[in-house]
Amino acid sequence: MNRSILLLSLLLWTASGCLKLEVEPRSLEATEQFFADESAYAASLARLYAGLAVTGQQGPSGAPDLQNMDEGFSSYLRQYWQLQELTTEEAIIGWTDDGLPDLHAHTWTSDNQFVRTMYSRIYFQVAQVNEFLRQSTEEKLRQRNVSDATRGRVPGYRAEARFLRALSYLQGMDLFGAIPLYTENNPLGGAPLPQSNRGILFDFLESELHDILAYLPEPGAQQYGRIDRAAVWALQARLFLNAEVYTGRLRYDECLQACRKIIQSGRYRLAEDYRHLFLTDNHTSPEIIFAIPFDGLNTQTWGGMTYLIHAALGGSMRPEDYGVRGAWAGLRTTSALVELFTRQAFPDRRADFYTAGQRLEIERVSDFQQGYALPKYRNLDQAGVPGSNETFPDTDFPLFRLGEIYLTYAEATLRGAAGGERATALEYLNALRQRAGAEDLLTDADLHLDYLLDERARELHWEAHRRTDLIRFGQFTTNRTWPWKGGVAAGTFTPEYRALFPIPEAELLANPALRQNAGY
Repeated sequence: MNRSILLLSLLLWTASGCLKLEVEPRSLEATEQFFADESAYAASLARLYAGLAVTGQQGPSGAPDLQNMDEGFSSYLRQYWQLQELTTEEAIIGWTDDGLPDLHAHTWTSDNQFVRTMYSRIYFQVAQVNEFLRQSTEEKLRQRNVSDATRGRVPGYRAEARFLRALSYLQGMDLFGAIPLYTENNPLGGAPLPQSNRGILFDFLESELHDILAYLPEPGAQQYGRIDRAAVWALQARLFLNAEVYTGRLRYDECLQACRKIIQSGRYRLAEDYRHLFLTDNHTSPEIIFAIPFDGLNTQTWGGMTYLIHAALGGSMRPEDYGVRGAWAGLRTTSALVELFTRQAFPDRRADFYTAGQRLEIERVSDFQQGYALPKYRNLDQAGVPGSNETFPDTDFPLFRLGEIYLTYAEATLRGAAGGERATALEYLNALRQRAGAEDLLTDADLHLDYLLDERARELHWEAHRRTDLIRFGQFTTNRTWPWKGGVAAGTFTPEYRALFPIPEAELLANPALRQNAGY
């Protein structure tokens, strides 16, 4: 991994506040020198992957990608997770950093530092991909007299890079709505672009994901932590599942087809033990389709899995029982998530709540021992052996896994996808239910959308799905409450415009072509 992050010192841009791209006087010469070594193409691609995990050039802190933000706060995964989870009933945090309590209270503004950083992270990632694509064209390879062996690998590298860009654009469209669409065809230093509406963004993503499939290996034939066709199908499934929200068009047929391709590949099966999906040896799991890898020695960050593990520990919890040193006493869950498990007629093995010394109800958000703790992720392997570092975990974040695909197949079927089979949907849901400890099976009478929304929380909680799921079901702002939603202890409905985050104020000032989302 050390070699993979060297590219940052030679990038053609800097990021600060608003994401302004600036060419440095000698950067073009430095770039040509860098790509004179053919290993630079693989190293550049590795840095694109690392952008989902690390925050800068020197590991946990130092030479950050983004300025004007605590570097640990600026982690891509940390910020995406917070916007997806802290805004829902699944997670709440007791820290009072400026703007952080506003996420759960649904009172964020266009100057919220966490919203601003997520927007900047997305476009920093996009800018890196765009420059890699500019530097790896067939014309560039010919000019540099690149060997046939490297030229044979570069089309696959480019497809992986385009996937990573599509991932960021999908997340950006989901979080912010209409956003600018920059590609490698936009010159550095060109005029800022206005927003593209969600329909244009959706069509771009659909086309990109279709086009890159031919350059990627079959499921399971790729190096761990890199993209293969199954990851593309998984991203397509998410895109099509939410198409009605994004565009008003129903694309459940295509969603079902993408799920079916993953399942019928025969490459993936459910892990026997649910908890093994969230341990240091989860890279061996037969269920995970694509993960963001973390390594306690080589991908050190105060964000990512370091945050998700340490911040979930506090009170009477012993950090060493979770493979780390130090508890940050921040993250808990609310009674609303707990109740989704207590509705079950069996002790659900996925309900990994820590209750000793913890109160179920929350009267003071700042008190860690109010609200059950939820140590879902641990720096331990299946044998209980700690990871390589007591501070920075070895646990990977599962971005796509088969459990999600089963749930998505079932939902697409219930929403009318052509070819969807209710019996097959029941089979998949019962497989998840049985792994969770149920002895009785669901019947066709149990198969309805309300059950699916609740089951997605039981199966996928704290995996950065919940906000998007609630929006798709029309229950993020209205129709559902939870503790401290809207800043009220009992919870309250919030305005519908909160389904989108605002375009950061700094971006509006830097780019007059942008327009703020309604309500802000």
